[in-house]
Formats: sequence, C-alpha cells, structure tokens
Amino acid sequence: MRPKIYLYGDSITEESFGDGGWGASLSHHFSRTVDVVLRGYSGYNTRWALKVAERTFPPVESGGVPPLAVTVFFGANDACLPDRYSAFQHVPLHEYKQNLHSIISFFKKRWPEIVILLITPPPIDEDARLRHPYIENPSGLPERTNEAAGAYAQACISVAKECGCPVVDLWIKMQECPDWKQAYLSDGLHLTQAGNRIVFEEVVKKLKEQGTSVENLPVDLPLIANIDPQDPLKAFQDY
Repeated sequence: MRPKIYLYGDSITEESFGDGGWGASLSHHFSRTVDVVLRGYSGYNTRWALKVAERTFPPVESGGVPPLAVTVFFGANDACLPDRYSAFQHVPLHEYKQNLHSIISFFKKRWPEIVILLITPPPIDEDARLRHPYIENPSGLPERTNEAAGAYAQACISVAKECGCPVVDLWIKMQECPDWKQAYLSDGLHLTQAGNRIVFEEVVKKLKEQGTSVENLPVDLPLIANIDPQDPLKAFQDY
C-alpha cells in the first residue's frame, strides 16, 4: 500500500488540484510512490480546522501505513480584518498561534513520525481584493491587507520554529518577484498557475530536506522497463 501525503488547508489548498494547481503537480511528481490526498476547505480558518481535524483525519487502521507528511496551509482567512465584511472568518493572532500549536500536536499524537510542513499565508494585493469581493462590499475597504497577512505569516514561522517543523515562507517568497501581484495572484489572494508553481517547488524542496523525495521512495509495482517481454509474469512474483 502506498503511503500518503495529506494537504490540509483552506481554498488555496482546495483549489490545488485544478489545472496547474500545486496539489495536482505534487500528485504527478510523486506518481507511483505516494498518494497525495486533498483535504482543503474553502473559507476555513485555524479555529474551524482544529474543530474538524478529528473527523477529517481518522486513525490508520491496524496494519495500515501511516502518512509520510502533511502540509498545514492556513492563515489567509484568520487574517481577515475584524471590522470588515469577512470578520466572521477572523481569528486573533494569539489564537491563530495557539491553534497551529494544537493542530501540530494533534498530528504528532496521531502519527508521531509524520513530517508536518507549515505554509504561511500568501501576500495580499489589496487593490485586487477590492476589484474581486466575495460579497457586496459597501465600505469600499479591502477585507484583507498585506500588512495583516505578513503578521500572520510571521506568527506561522514562529510556531514552526517553536515546534521544530519545516515551513514555507510564501509571504516573503512571492514578494521577491517585483511583479508578484500580477504574476502570482489571480484575485489578490488566490493563486495563478505561476503562483501554484512557487508553492509546488517550495513544498518539494522542504519535503526533500526532511527525507521525503521520489529518489528514496519505492515505486508501486514493477516498472514497464523491468518487465521481461519473454516472461512478463516473472516481474510480479514478489507481489
């Protein structure tokens, strides 16, 4: 049975199996070695993610293979401003950190050897958020700001350091590109194909640093190159 890599997050994770998405790219990258399993929930924050974690990740059955890794990609919704139209998604910064700690503890208790990879929220293009509101926005103010997203990104990095977990600093990485707003964001928050590529590359790099890479994972069932045309069934004797 193949091991799994879980992707746990909000809409940026839920959409990651779309055309050019970072989750779909991961699944292709790890084909024949790992099953990449999507657990993305649009609009969710860490408060809600913690609430549903027990139901979302059932224990491995006896004799099953524990997952290799899980990405935890929350914060974009937690960082919604408390006095704007998405206030119901807002989670105070101190609680966001506590929730991340609790989510990490949940995974470590369930699967002690699992690699837990945190991903910070991306930067925010505030002008684009005004052009692409989710609901009517009579205030004329964006529901998110890049400053707030940066504060939650720093909190995510702090939790990763405190817990000894690897982390992708997406907030900084994307802003290294001068044209990041147009290149990486489709609506000021969600990712373009180029933005998805950044996440994919950073996740692959971080997982490899933790020892999870296609180079050191066994392939599921014989490759066609290893099947003898004169005696094809011989390759399946050990399966």
